[in-house]
Amino acid sequence: MSNRYKIRQNLISIGDDFWIENEEGKRVFKVDGKVLRIRKTLVFEDMNGRKLAQIQERLLTIKDTMVVEDADGKDIAVIKKALIAPLRDKWNVKVKDGADLVVQGNILDHEYSIKAGRDKVAEISKKWFRLTDTYGVEVDPGQNDILILAIAVAVDMMTHNDNKKGK
Repeated sequence: MSNRYKIRQNLISIGDDFWIENEEGKRVFKVDGKVLRIRKTLVFEDMNGRKLAQIQERLLTIKDTMVVEDADGKDIAVIKKALIAPLRDKWNVKVKDGADLVVQGNILDHEYSIKAGRDKVAEISKKWFRLTDTYGVEVDPGQNDILILAIAVAVDMMTHNDNKKGK
């Protein structure tokens, strides 16, 4: 059975802490926004405050790149916006010890999927919730849930930061 998580998008701003809840509304992961860093950093923790992963902007790289690191600070995935994506947004995720992933769909409206090759490994959607600022992440069995959640949050941050700059 897949796992469903709930994220409130308006909480994803640097310096804020927020919770990722399961579909029953129980808090399962804390995301700690680190404010005193030069680059944007979000740390994912379990309910005991143990660091599970973090996402960071890479300085001095092509724009629209974020890295997911494990608890020891080792890179586990690099997320980059695809340069050419007609009609839909597309992001490529290079996973260090696993299949590379593609994030594709309408990212701005939170209706997209994450695939390994042709196989869907996760789906992100607002359809499951009445609250307009909330979206769900459904992770298929056998996946690294925290990696998928980190990818969804990183893509959300990169997408919405771009839009704020354009306003």
